[in-house]
Amino acid sequence: MDYSNLVLPKHIGIIIDGNGRWAVAHGKKRSYGHLMGSKRLREIGLYAFSKGLNILSIFAFSTENFKRAKEEVTYLMDLFAKNFKKELNSFKEKGVKVIFSGRRENLSLKLLKTMDTLVKDTENNKNGILNICLNYGGQSEIIDGIKKINKDFIENTINIDDLNEQTFKKYLYNELPEIDFLIRTSGENRISNFMLWQLAYAEMYFPKIHWPDFNTNEFDKAILEYNKRKRRFGGIKWNRE
Repeated sequence: MDYSNLVLPKHIGIIIDGNGRWAVAHGKKRSYGHLMGSKRLREIGLYAFSKGLNILSIFAFSTENFKRAKEEVTYLMDLFAKNFKKELNSFKEKGVKVIFSGRRENLSLKLLKTMDTLVKDTENNKNGILNICLNYGGQSEIIDGIKKINKDFIENTINIDDLNEQTFKKYLYNELPEIDFLIRTSGENRISNFMLWQLAYAEMYFPKIHWPDFNTNEFDKAILEYNKRKRRFGGIKWNRE
């Protein structure tokens, strides 16, 4: 689709949902759905950045997801470690910077090493930012930010009266601009503790299809929907940019 006459959000967030249900509906194990979902992430990510997207934040695995069956969690952790080496190298080749948001505890040393290597290898890339939220929770991010502020206050490196919305962003996992457009697949109409601070004024879109079916045509539909929205940011003047 030609994007020349469309407004592309600067920062898109995607809650990947429905991999397991998609697999079950196709008579497969849930693990197969996660595998196909990882391939779809690569496709959509590369497509979005090719259209000029600045930042893509992906909700890959929440802190609450550790409550799932041990077999599924183990499979996902192994899939992440494998795919961060394989699939995400495509982003590296395209000049996309890869970062991670979330807590490091409960992640294997193998996975952490792979993540750290990818971050290091892409830190100077300029063709967009792929932010992967792994072992992530929006409330946890805010709490962890407050702990960092408290530490700086004790060490006398911050004046609490200087704290505002802009300076607080520096204490989040990554200092990123707010999300303009949130997409959550599978038809669930909730944000599930995803980037709560950054979603303050985001437009939201909830297609009913599961993530493995969210192809580039579906992404185009989402952007067309975004262009119908009127963003006011609490004011009167309408602005999609």
